[in-house]
Amino acid sequence: MALIVQKYGGSSVADAESIKRVAKRIVDTRRAGHDVVVAVSAMGDTTDELLDLAHQVAPISAPRELDMLLSSGERISMALLAMAIHSMGFEARSFTGSQAGMITDATHGAARIVDVTPIRLREALDEGAIVIVAGFQGFNRDTRDITTLGRGGSDTTAVALAAALEADVCEIYSDVDGIYTADPRVVPQARKLDVVSSEEMLELAANGAKVLYIRAVEYARRHGVMINARSTFSSGQGTFVLSPGMTAPASIARTQESPMEEPIVAGVATDLSQAKITVIGVPDVPGKAAEIFKIVAKSGANVDMIVQNVSAAATGRTDISFTLPKTDASLALRALAAEQVDVGFESLVHDDQIGKLSVVGAGMRTHSGVSATLFEALSTAGVNIEMISTSEIRISVVVRGDDLAGAARVVHTAYGLDGDTEAVVYAGTGR
Repeated sequence: MALIVQKYGGSSVADAESIKRVAKRIVDTRRAGHDVVVAVSAMGDTTDELLDLAHQVAPISAPRELDMLLSSGERISMALLAMAIHSMGFEARSFTGSQAGMITDATHGAARIVDVTPIRLREALDEGAIVIVAGFQGFNRDTRDITTLGRGGSDTTAVALAAALEADVCEIYSDVDGIYTADPRVVPQARKLDVVSSEEMLELAANGAKVLYIRAVEYARRHGVMINARSTFSSGQGTFVLSPGMTAPASIARTQESPMEEPIVAGVATDLSQAKITVIGVPDVPGKAAEIFKIVAKSGANVDMIVQNVSAAATGRTDISFTLPKTDASLALRALAAEQVDVGFESLVHDDQIGKLSVVGAGMRTHSGVSATLFEALSTAGVNIEMISTSEIRISVVVRGDDLAGAARVVHTAYGLDGDTEAVVYAGTGR
């Protein structure tokens, strides 16, 4: 008997029929002899609808009350799922995040998990019940308030439960069959991976891949949790995300000659959620870049890529460009504009029509020519590169947003990643 933690996203429990389908899958797992703990998201677009309602009532919502509101979505889905399981003749008990022992810091809207004390969950499991937990939420001991975990919160809930309960595997269900070499909505010929390393998955998630959230992958890597990304709508075995020291299950047929061999490129990630800000005419003297990015940091913006041009000899000035989430751009622009005189730059340019393409693969460490393949493919396709950034196992480029999908397809083909058939996306959202 294994202990399996399962997570179902909003598209998996979007309506009554979907909930019953998920309940059947959970019951089938229980019938196979396994203990089951389930983390569940709010139904469909419930969270977005609640946010819209909050903004209609109050354009600026009190963070504490917003968390009280948003956490109700998961409570609805957890109770309905438990009811569906009961109707199939199996005992199920639903728990809110606080009842499940999900202890967080006091940050409303983006709380971080500091401890998990699943006492009630263990009791329910010992008594033979299937456990259903509301994802995306927790409880702060000091303030005694409900908190929400922010983006990817339900994935993180599931992984944290798996770590605390020492589960054998954490299954993350969505509307695709696993982790693909690219987003199948962008690259129809994307191929499903049987296995991916947590290191590669962290880079893919950080650079736009939506099937798993980076916080959940980080938590799994740190606590030694094996993730299995699967589809709610099919019975395929999905993709296993392996942290250092883990081996793939025996059911996975590895295509490499040796388990030690890594593919050169694991996947191509795309991201249309970023904007670019260029600070024009910065005095090219020590300390000016530090001033600029201190101002950006104080605005709360999260900077990704940075490029500084060679200074013009005639003027002694340079331009500095950086990318950041579109949602952070207005704050950063206002903060920089307010300090323009003190910093001494000439002007600001904001561009929100960019796209980021990233090529990720652990094999980059030991293979030459990876960057040449990328740049040649983009050149052949007539795609202009605006910025470049690299890490040990990643190359990222910024291109025009309109060029991103086409660029992803040609790069995917250039690395030999295309599959023989088109990938299947069951519900259309990726979550």
